[in-house]
Amino acid sequence: MELTRLTKVTTALKANALELAILTGHLLLYPSGIVSERPEAAPDPDAAPGTRPGTGRPVVLLHGFVDNRSVFVLLRRSLVRHGRHPVESFNYSPLTCDLRAAAELLGRHVEEVCTRTGHHEVDIVGHSLGGLIARYYVQRLGGDARVRTLVMLGTPHSGTTAVPWAGAHPLVRQMRPGSDVLQELAEPAQGCRTRCVSFWSDRDQVMIPVETARLDHPDLRVHNVQVSGIGHLALPVHPAVAAGICEALDIDEPDTTPEAEPGAASVA
Repeated sequence: MELTRLTKVTTALKANALELAILTGHLLLYPSGIVSERPEAAPDPDAAPGTRPGTGRPVVLLHGFVDNRSVFVLLRRSLVRHGRHPVESFNYSPLTCDLRAAAELLGRHVEEVCTRTGHHEVDIVGHSLGGLIARYYVQRLGGDARVRTLVMLGTPHSGTTAVPWAGAHPLVRQMRPGSDVLQELAEPAQGCRTRCVSFWSDRDQVMIPVETARLDHPDLRVHNVQVSGIGHLALPVHPAVAAGICEALDIDEPDTTPEAEPGAASVA
């Protein structure tokens, strides 16, 4: 019993230390992500086959609450090394007060990416609130016609009770259990074509309870991936999670069952 308790304490201390280190590094990088990145140029239609960098659908990265694209520096590198191109980050305004409005802006950005790259579909990776915004776009705004795979990292699908002092902010209220937005997302979504993959961690200090980052919806094709031993900020940074994301995005078969998908066990 004492050994088990000691192991839990040690694991918690390691997770907290990693979160602190990541937070420190992210604060240093944060200013570099305030300005939206330049869109990548459209591919050259006259380029010889095999000369264009990377393959597959464009990947759109969507940050969380009061964050920006700098949170994805390491994940972006992993995706590019894995052969995904283009990889683009979408910054929504820190003054945004409505998740629905952010989802509409995301939809416009996705249309622009598809037009510019010549691809009919994209993949989206959303961290925390970003995953919820992308899910609203997919479920409520017809985004399933454009999004092949939606990967969500530490997203409060059932609402989180963390940081009670921040409840005055409209976006935080929309992430609370029972909010009108979460009630909308709980409604039927029959025929939704997007495949959803949700990573959740047993050490996520922002998701309270931690299981709220599991997505359970009868009409959605969902695969939940449990991550052990890392916190909320580590999800878009940890190399094992990045490997799991790359593996999830590589699956092209639309009828893949959850049992056949990667990441059924802990990845960290």
